[in-house]
Amino acid sequence: MHYVETFDRNQMMMTTWDSMVDPESTARLIDAFVNSLDLADYGVKEMASEGRPPYDPKGLYKLYIYGSDNGIKSSRKLAKSCKVNVEVKWMLGGAEPDFRTISDFRKDNIDSIRKIFHEFNKRISGAVEWGFTSVDGSKFAACNSKSNNFTKNKLDDRIKWLNGHIEEYLRILDEADEQEDFEDLPDKLTKELIEEKLKEARERLEKYEGYQKLMEESGQSQMSLTDADAKLMKSKNGFVVAYNPQTAVDSNTHLIRSFHMTNRVTDHGLLDSTLEEVRKESEGIIETVADRGYESEEDMVKCLEDGIIPHVITDEGKDGYELEIVYEETEGVNVESTEPEELAKVLHGGVIPEAYKDVISNIEVREVRRKACDETEKEASEKSVYGTQEEMVERAKEGYFVRDPERNLVYCPKGEILRQKCIKKNGNIRYANKNACRHCPDRNKCYKGKNEWKEIDFTKDSLEKPCRNWLKAEGKEPETRRSTKGKYHFERKKIVRFFLKPDRNKTAERMCLSEHPFGTIKRAMGFDYFLLKGLRKVTGEFALMCLGYNIKRSKNLLGFEKMMELMATESH
Repeated sequence: MHYVETFDRNQMMMTTWDSMVDPESTARLIDAFVNSLDLADYGVKEMASEGRPPYDPKGLYKLYIYGSDNGIKSSRKLAKSCKVNVEVKWMLGGAEPDFRTISDFRKDNIDSIRKIFHEFNKRISGAVEWGFTSVDGSKFAACNSKSNNFTKNKLDDRIKWLNGHIEEYLRILDEADEQEDFEDLPDKLTKELIEEKLKEARERLEKYEGYQKLMEESGQSQMSLTDADAKLMKSKNGFVVAYNPQTAVDSNTHLIRSFHMTNRVTDHGLLDSTLEEVRKESEGIIETVADRGYESEEDMVKCLEDGIIPHVITDEGKDGYELEIVYEETEGVNVESTEPEELAKVLHGGVIPEAYKDVISNIEVREVRRKACDETEKEASEKSVYGTQEEMVERAKEGYFVRDPERNLVYCPKGEILRQKCIKKNGNIRYANKNACRHCPDRNKCYKGKNEWKEIDFTKDSLEKPCRNWLKAEGKEPETRRSTKGKYHFERKKIVRFFLKPDRNKTAERMCLSEHPFGTIKRAMGFDYFLLKGLRKVTGEFALMCLGYNIKRSKNLLGFEKMMELMATESH
């Protein structure tokens, strides 16, 4: 059979490095873009001036941006690319930095990458027409395993488990000491081995109790040992220790206009902060769409004050949102202005700005009567009427859920600890302990239903709630609830209420906008986890991912020639 002819490996040839790179290679775009940057504007740290000459920082930036465009992110793989990849050799002029040099450069200059990402967007903004934005978040795994992440409930279970093992080891040792004979112990279980396991269990118990004390003192809901900023989050694939980056994707180009790195478990209240950079770079009013996970009245009001129209998807049967702000009497406001300061004044004055006439209606100034807590009630709500934790547990075993406001936990009738799960919109705190309920032999006395665990809500001034099924099973009647209610008074305030109606045509496009970039970054580019640790460093790492995506997308939109023209323009 006749095959395609191949070259002779020993044949000599005359060529240039430039001819070995495709004329429309993305490497040429990256090379032109980085060469046009004034690195002094990005705070690039000076290299060592003594000994061997340092590597050109522009070459290292080219290497990292090329890696983000081609799914190469580890410093060792980038170092290997310097030896075997023709395009990388062409960009770096044959320089072959080792992996440690590559890694240290990224570590020292991680903050500059976000600025370079925004500079790229600025270059192409003159060649595209921006539309509205779509905001969404996605979970990216952090450099921290689940075994090195602890929640308060997880620590409670570990401490309980270890206490049980310690008691069992001590019982075995006591029985053996009384009989003065260790020969009756099970096979391969000696006194020395038991004492070793007992010592190990006590050390682990001391470590976990230290974590628990630190979390209660600092108010943290969870702790990660490898990456302190990473949090345990729920994703479509279960729970994962991760970050939750937010992106603002343009509707016309599908380019990522901006992003906001967070370690927040949910997306509530993240609209305004995600669009901060877009607001600075834009003139006039910005429109954005988001799913129901962004439903936050305070955040939507803040967006309107900053010149951002939030089209947040509503629940079925709802046309929009009833929003409320404090009334402020103002004079001489400009209803036609789109400046954030003027927009805020107009809204607080009870007038609809001209730019919001299509989305805001039924605005009115109203006087309402609101409850105001005295200082004594605030202080009382932070204390318990019970003296010690033992008293709380004993009271709970009588058939009550008892709340400890100082430690922010609840004791159930079985004596188990329920930790805070969330804070509801009405301000009530919800407590639960899934593992304790699943293994509780008396859970049928506590609650009945399809759920596998009990959830109990407390207001900030209540300390106990009766478990009616438990009391009924024991033939008892519930007593009067104990609370920390102190003195309060009512105040009359003027507020502005209005109705915000999202544009359904825009919200219908949300999924086609936000999911596309995340899918490309995670699947096509292979960036579904972070290598670096800490919120500041993963911000720079995610900026590289977004820059790599935008380079691919821009080249497809504008073509190679137009991109080369834009990339070669020097920054100002």
